[in-house]
Amino acid sequence: MQQIFNFIFKNSNRLLFLLLLCISLALTIQSHSYHKSRVISSANFLSGGVYEKINNVSEYLNLKTQNEALALENARLKSVIFKSKDSTAIKKFQNLKTDLPDDIMVSKVIHNSFNVHENFLTLNSGTLAGVEPDMGVVNNLGIVGIVDKTSPNYATVISILNVKSQINAKVKKSNHFGSLVWNGKSTGYVQLIDVPRLASVRKGDTIVTGGQSVIFPENINIGTINKVYIDNKTNYYTLDIKLFNDMTNLGHVYIIKSKNRNELNNLEKTTKDE
Repeated sequence: MQQIFNFIFKNSNRLLFLLLLCISLALTIQSHSYHKSRVISSANFLSGGVYEKINNVSEYLNLKTQNEALALENARLKSVIFKSKDSTAIKKFQNLKTDLPDDIMVSKVIHNSFNVHENFLTLNSGTLAGVEPDMGVVNNLGIVGIVDKTSPNYATVISILNVKSQINAKVKKSNHFGSLVWNGKSTGYVQLIDVPRLASVRKGDTIVTGGQSVIFPENINIGTINKVYIDNKTNYYTLDIKLFNDMTNLGHVYIIKSKNRNELNNLEKTTKDE
């Protein structure tokens, strides 16, 4: 302990200089949007590289689970083909990256937080692959989140397990809309709020995306109603939704690029400016 104190006293001027330098850099970054954006981009690049290495090890150890999930998905796709009136008309994808439609990009989750209130994911795809902020992220079971920040090779995603997340969703059988949020409690459940009392809702009803935004297409699966709460003050339901997705175990995902997003955003912006 005495040696530590001696070191501090001996190098007090240098340590004070480093402390003041760090404070000045922090203040500069916080007060200038350009510097802040550059730091975030650099941090995404560095942390993305680290997360990718860690994910490679964890993915190898999790091969059995991934293979089982792929087998189930293949079975589901085969079922669709068999039920089709003309199975020969269905395009067969030979290469996942080159044969997919232009508005779908495949990526992989290399980091996933789910134990705090503002959870994020990191994907191994960025601007070089065409990923942009505000694109929807889904997998074969349902929605995952919305792209937040991008760097050339990586992107961060606001998880649906984020208390700041708010996504348009609806009750599938009745088309009654609400806002999908998370109360920060369980990783297996989210909440659909502001559903009118006129809506007929029951436990087990399916909840899907509402399609009232350009981020997610309509009718993408989210989960099923687990509990129904009534707010007597507002005359709205709050629905506890059990997710189809296991948000603690995510692998490959699909990034959705809305073909009409720019057109719709520009139109709405023009309307607001008038």
